Amino acid sequence: MDQYKTCKKTGANGARGAGMVDGETGMAKRQHDKSGLSAVAADLWADLKRGAAAFHRDFLKLFGFSAKPPVKEPFPENAKYPKAPGDGKAWSRLWGSLALSVISLGFLGAAFALGLAFIYLAPQVTEDQDLWNVNRQAAIIVLDRNGEEIAARGARYGEHVDPAELPDHLIKAILSTEDRRFYDHGGVDLRGTLRAAVANMKAGTVVEGGSTITQQLAKNLFLSPRQTYERKAREALLALWIEGHYTKDEILSLYLNRIYLGAGAYGVESAAQTYFGKSSRDVTLAEAAMLAGLPKAPSTYAPTQNPEGAQRRAGDVLDNLLEIGAVDPFAAREARLNPPVISKQNVDSGLGYFFDYVAAKAKAMAPNATGDVIVRTTIDQKLQRDAEAAVNAAMTVEARLKGADQAALVAYDQSGALRAMVGGRDYKESQFNRAVQAKRQPGSAFKPFVYVAAMESGLTPESRFVDQPIDIAGWKPTNYTPGFAGPVRLTEAVAKSINTVAVQVTERIGRGKVAEAAKRLGIKSDVPPHRSIALGAVDVTLEELVGAYIPFARGGLSPTPYAISSIETRDGVILYDYPGDNPERVMTADVAKKMNHLLYQVMLNGTGGRARLGRRPAAGKTGTTNDWRDAWFVGYTPQLIAGVWVGNDAYTPMEKVTGGTIPATIWREFMLSAHQGLPVLSLDGAYPAVSYAAEPVLLNFYRDVSSGFTRVRRDGNERRYRR
Repeated sequence: MDQYKTCKKTGANGARGAGMVDGETGMAKRQHDKSGLSAVAADLWADLKRGAAAFHRDFLKLFGFSAKPPVKEPFPENAKYPKAPGDGKAWSRLWGSLALSVISLGFLGAAFALGLAFIYLAPQVTEDQDLWNVNRQAAIIVLDRNGEEIAARGARYGEHVDPAELPDHLIKAILSTEDRRFYDHGGVDLRGTLRAAVANMKAGTVVEGGSTITQQLAKNLFLSPRQTYERKAREALLALWIEGHYTKDEILSLYLNRIYLGAGAYGVESAAQTYFGKSSRDVTLAEAAMLAGLPKAPSTYAPTQNPEGAQRRAGDVLDNLLEIGAVDPFAAREARLNPPVISKQNVDSGLGYFFDYVAAKAKAMAPNATGDVIVRTTIDQKLQRDAEAAVNAAMTVEARLKGADQAALVAYDQSGALRAMVGGRDYKESQFNRAVQAKRQPGSAFKPFVYVAAMESGLTPESRFVDQPIDIAGWKPTNYTPGFAGPVRLTEAVAKSINTVAVQVTERIGRGKVAEAAKRLGIKSDVPPHRSIALGAVDVTLEELVGAYIPFARGGLSPTPYAISSIETRDGVILYDYPGDNPERVMTADVAKKMNHLLYQVMLNGTGGRARLGRRPAAGKTGTTNDWRDAWFVGYTPQLIAGVWVGNDAYTPMEKVTGGTIPATIWREFMLSAHQGLPVLSLDGAYPAVSYAAEPVLLNFYRDVSSGFTRVRRDGNERRYRR
């Protein structure tokens, strides 16, 4: 703070003559703290004190007061008082000192207001704050069942690189484009801000930014991207704080390693690996120009999304380098003529549904995880490709003209591990996962739970019912096919998906038993025991419906379906580990065998005929809701359990698309591909059943065979009996 020395007071009796400052006799070196705010406050305080002192002196003089009492003269009438310089101007001095005091108070008030604004606007940053890790977003690295990385969710930070390790043309490209006076300003470049404002006014739009590299770093580390004056003020204050605590080289290093450069990549090393498949230490001039052009709008200019825009932006960076003389025209011309080759990212859009599903589950399983986490999943990449191919092959123009605009598929192995998931026709078009987020009525695909309760209540696959008109308190359910079949066994009722028989069975054993069986086998949604429960009037997801079919393939055992094997940090700290296959028995082996026998008939000679797998035994069930709004097929072999849903997001009727048409076709194509190379295993209970209508024919056949045997000798000769 400037130090001032005042002159000695003069005057006739020491009573007059204000001590005015007649010159600056000395000035100490101005001391600033790292922010410079205390020096400004000190100067304002000194001005206020000087103004107040002057006002006090002039006030005393104006009204005849003095610091010392006057000395009485013996002959005051003869005394002569010489006129001192400045006499008669007391009022003007008073108003001048008053104005000076008001101005000083104004400056002090402004300083006080700025201080309050600083306290309000400046984020609380502790002295020991580590800017290398502050607010660093965690990444989720997803591995398949074999430990191969298939994608990463969240921010991707590359290996830390020091500016000295990077090519000179990369550093110059960034500085020439983002902050040419980086080494000359103290965090906020007023000259650069004014230049940017003028350029933007001339262009009529924003063509140049005024934020320094330090301000950009402050925004990326602490603030939101909202364009408000308050955010800009906070940004400037944080930039001053950063400049006071870090050297210029440290700030540049932080910027190069923390700045977002699009496609989930943070820092130049991660961006170089993402876009060019190489280290940032090895980028060419053309690649450096493209990287340097990304901070302005990383999502817009990301080369993987907008290669033409990224190249145009790189041209602007090359112009900046030419303007400051950092490159010669020949090198810039070569960089323009030979643009970078963008690496193809090994990301399958079909896996996007599974990534979202796993990321949400991982956050729920390890809510307190900090930093990057590695999630090992159960997904099988080969089966996933098979599932996507089957769905894409079925979603033809003809299918979409029928209203079948979307499809979903879920597949588990016998242990409950999720092996494939397709949540829709196109992830890029819609991220809504119809396999886990859409709740629809399964129709007749819910009937297996009716028959589980029936088998447990003493009925058998051979139990006989009559397909006929029924009336349940005014509700008269009908069949999909017009008419009634008359007497049938349960095997035939299941194969043909006869609604009246399913309702009769439910009413005989009790609706509550059906609801309890469904919950026990794995249905997580509410299952109210209303009268239409037998026809699947329950909202479920494809994920839970397929999971509830696993006990049929497992002989009555129900493992917990899962998609994540383990979660750990990059340092190897285990956050979650799948406890292993410990299935619960939800039905007896005998009931499971009977259910296999019933559901095998569906594919052998029932509504699921299109899903047959040739020599490989399989069982399943079709499902179709009113007006063909939803069509399902869920089936299984001893190795794999899969389900398919087909419909549309508008919940509008399709053109007679049933579970035995498009869904059965998708299921068959997927299962044929998925079982390639797997042994053909027997399914307990998978053998043909005798229908009620064929029983007389079979009785006559066996009667003829028996009579024939009685007429044939052991050696093949006919025995003749005579009496």
